[in-house]
Amino acid sequence: MEKRTVETVKGKIAGFYRDRRRMPTYSEMVGLLGVRSKSVVDFWVKKLQAEGLLEKDTKGFLKPLRRVLPLPVVGDIQAGFPSPAEEELRDIISLDEYVITRPETSFLLRVSGDSMIGEGIMPGDLVIVEKGREPKNGDIIIAQVDGEWTMKYFRKRKDEVTLESANSKYPPIKPREELKVGGVVSAVIRKYHL
Repeated sequence: MEKRTVETVKGKIAGFYRDRRRMPTYSEMVGLLGVRSKSVVDFWVKKLQAEGLLEKDTKGFLKPLRRVLPLPVVGDIQAGFPSPAEEELRDIISLDEYVITRPETSFLLRVSGDSMIGEGIMPGDLVIVEKGREPKNGDIIIAQVDGEWTMKYFRKRKDEVTLESANSKYPPIKPREELKVGGVVSAVIRKYHL
């Protein structure tokens, strides 16, 4: 019989979550964890809550606090000239913890259009946006300008705000009536398809 530890329980729940895009119910966890009752499931849920991996929402449903599928960091890679690389475990990183510093105020947007390609933000990429953060000069922001949403560099000179693209075929935008900042872009995610 497999010995149950926090790591094995976490792994089984993470696998279920990854495959089905939802958390298992207590009834499903009885079979998933190979236990006899929901009280044993409750024991493991409380352990995972104490570890900071799970919480219950306002309706009492389980949700992950952070991704429970961290990946190993096995070294560095030279992006210039080739160099010898040895694979050794250096650390473990949860990707969402790495790219999302404030999950409570962050959201994702899928990019369409090519106005930010000079920054390496391509159509189809996902951007992580932090709401409520005051933009600094040069930040990439999501903004509603005169009623239309866009993603651009934030430029402020004295009291004048200009939004600039990272593609020379688009002119700078100066709000005529209204500018509402929806958030500051904190990361870009691109998935390569083989």
